[in-house]
Amino acid sequence: MTAGTLYAISDLHIAYAENRDLLARIQPPSPDDWLIVAGDVAEVFADVVGALALLRERFAKVIWAPGNHELWTVAHDPVQTRGEQRYLDLVDRCRRIDVLTPEDEYAVWDGTGGPIAIAPLFLLYDYSFRMPGMTTKAQSLAYAYETGVVCNDEMLLHPDPYPSREQWCWARVEYSRARLEARDPAVPTILVNHFPMVRHPTDILRYPEFAQWCGTELTADWHRRYGAVASVYGHLHIPRTTWHDGVPFQEVSLGYPREWKPRPAPPSLLRPVLTSATPG
Repeated sequence: MTAGTLYAISDLHIAYAENRDLLARIQPPSPDDWLIVAGDVAEVFADVVGALALLRERFAKVIWAPGNHELWTVAHDPVQTRGEQRYLDLVDRCRRIDVLTPEDEYAVWDGTGGPIAIAPLFLLYDYSFRMPGMTTKAQSLAYAYETGVVCNDEMLLHPDPYPSREQWCWARVEYSRARLEARDPAVPTILVNHFPMVRHPTDILRYPEFAQWCGTELTADWHRRYGAVASVYGHLHIPRTTWHDGVPFQEVSLGYPREWKPRPAPPSLLRPVLTSATPG
């Protein structure tokens, strides 16, 4: 049985020097600890791989699910692959450094609370988290452009070879659903996805029009359907735990320095996933 602790973090955003300093400080309390990294490590390909390799040197196991930033193709990155090919190239590099990805067999945590299958997912979004009264993607996007709240994905996250990001999302949802349904149903899961798998966490966004880049309604019941004991996500930069049908949904992001620096307490770099907490 694993004697360590299962931790999670997301949204390291190590393009910022302050966040790189925090990355250097991340150390497991025990050599048996595992770490879930729920996306948005960096934008530059080599930075993503380098950070994950560093964490893998320190933790007994590292499990990564991509965010949107890893999939951006930015002009200053020597690696200019786009879309699905960029994702698959990252998967290949992760396998070389022994970091698990959404394409690998689910690792089974057998420490306290186990056995639990940890399922890293790559699902994207399909613009279904729309503002009230918005019935189409076109309406929702038009409103976002009018307000000036537009995710950089519209310019930097290419869906190649899919015609659109939502079609890539739907393909990933079908792929992930098939894998989850093929697992041993007697073993509960921890669902890991960069984007929240239910819409409720986006209700407190300062700019609600940004929610359309935050997930898909297609996963709203997955925590019930696939025996989840926890759902781990990031993206919103609002670290907290909410409860849905008795399941803790843990937002584990670090975020940008301008977000974490004003907080009264230093950022929590390692958040335990399995706790004895109960819904409040």
